[in-house]
Amino acid sequence: MKYGNNKKAWLYLLPAIAFLGLFMVYPLIDVVVYSFEESFNFASQTYSGVGLYNFSYVLRDPYFLQAIKNTFILVIITVPLSTGIALLISLGLNSIKKLRDLYQTVFFLPYVTNTLAVGLVFMILFKKTAYTDGMVNLLIQLFGGSSVDFIDGPYWAKMFVLCFYTIWVVMPFKILILTSALASVKQDYYNAAKIDGTAKWRTYYKITLPMISPMIFYLVITGFIGAFKAYSDAVALFGTDLNAAGMNTIVGYVYDMLYGNSGGYPSYASAAALILFAIVMTITCINLMISRKNVQY
Repeated sequence: MKYGNNKKAWLYLLPAIAFLGLFMVYPLIDVVVYSFEESFNFASQTYSGVGLYNFSYVLRDPYFLQAIKNTFILVIITVPLSTGIALLISLGLNSIKKLRDLYQTVFFLPYVTNTLAVGLVFMILFKKTAYTDGMVNLLIQLFGGSSVDFIDGPYWAKMFVLCFYTIWVVMPFKILILTSALASVKQDYYNAAKIDGTAKWRTYYKITLPMISPMIFYLVITGFIGAFKAYSDAVALFGTDLNAAGMNTIVGYVYDMLYGNSGGYPSYASAAALILFAIVMTITCINLMISRKNVQY
């Protein structure tokens, strides 16, 4: 009977296993194979040899180095800021009783809005045109500052807009998760702290943070992975030629190697994708080691 149940279970799992194997496992194996095939010709499906030249080429490519720089700056700035701001907003929402649901809906709206549509709004706010300097520049000038071309201007200005946009896009989901986590903390803990006369900051540090630490850790991990995979955010703001704008990301570089102006090089794209995988895996493992000491399960 047990053997028959096992056969039936595997039969039920077969469609899912076949789907994952065809669309996930096989492409991953293909990427690894492509990354080691040197001088691969996509048309004839031939290559000159097997080695590490593709990785060497990618790591010396100034466009890839720029993409790594942009991606790391984006990750370092947006993940801590978006998580911290989302936590503060969630704490504020949790303390509000009237109109709480309305405020939660308002904060969640950007998450269900199309990414490119939000990018278009940001372009209107920041981009200088022949007719206007943009709303943000008008506010800067109102306070006595000089206007800045945030879309086609200096690197720091473009990076500021990209980080601001990324934080805006990812924060609604984090607010939703953290608000739910705060609501799940048992009121008994807070009542006991109130009876003991514990200060609010100590209650927050000793009760609230430890109780929601698994959700914070989850958001940090997914935030790192999402930021390293950033591409559509940059396209929404700076167009498809991100190399010319100096705002390409690692995923954008992979896409360009496959389909962009310099496309048709799956070996280089595969090598870059594996480098990205190694970076994300390393940071995830570091976060997992840190979480063992700081996350309360």
